[in-house]
Amino acid sequence: MMTDYAYDELYLPLSQRVMGDMYDYAVNTLSVDIAEYHDMFMVCGMAHQFEIGNPTYVAGKNGCEVARLVIKESSDRTIDAEDAMYLDKSPEYWIGWSISYYQWFTGQTFRDINRYAPIETLYGMYNTFHEADISLFVNAIDERRKKEREESMLKRLRTYAGLSQRLLSERSGVPLRQIQLFEQGQRDIKKTQGETLRRLSKTLNCRMEDLI
Repeated sequence: MMTDYAYDELYLPLSQRVMGDMYDYAVNTLSVDIAEYHDMFMVCGMAHQFEIGNPTYVAGKNGCEVARLVIKESSDRTIDAEDAMYLDKSPEYWIGWSISYYQWFTGQTFRDINRYAPIETLYGMYNTFHEADISLFVNAIDERRKKEREESMLKRLRTYAGLSQRLLSERSGVPLRQIQLFEQGQRDIKKTQGETLRRLSKTLNCRMEDLI
C-alpha cells in the first residue's frame, strides 16, 4: 500500500538536519526557551513551510538562518550571534530532528502534534529514544495521540452535556474513578463492557459508537 507523506522524501534528511540545528541554536546559542521558540515557529508561519517541505527553507538555508528568521518575525529581539552547529548533538537537536520526521511521516501540522506531544514531553522522551530507531519514537507519539483522542472525546461529550465527572457518574451509575481513567487515557474505553458504554451514551444522549 502506498503511503502519502507530507512531501518528497528527498527533502526529509535536509528538513531534519535544519530543524535540529534550528532548535539547538535557538536554545543553546541564543538562550531562547525552547517552548517559547516552538510557539514562535508555529505562529510566524515558518512551521507551514516545513510542513510542505518548501525547498527555500529545508534545502536553501541552514538551521541558524531559519532560527534568526523566526525570531525576527516573532519578536523585537536583535541577534548578532554567528552560526553555531555542533558535531555533538544536543537534546534540542534531537527534538527538532525527531518531530521533523514525525510531521513528514504523518502529514499532521506541528500545531496538532504539539497538542498531544508538547516540547516538555519530548524532553522527557530523549533518554529513552534518542539512540533508538525512529520507528519506536513514532509509535510512542502515536500512542499519545490515541490516548489524547480517547480522552478528549468523552470529555468533550461530557462538557457539551454540561456535566461534571461526578454528575456523570451519579446519573449513569459508572464509577467516578472509571470515568476519570477514561478521560485521562489510562483505561481504553473501547475495551470496556457494553453496559458501561450503554449507560454513558444514554446519560450523554449520544450513540455508543460516538464514545469509541
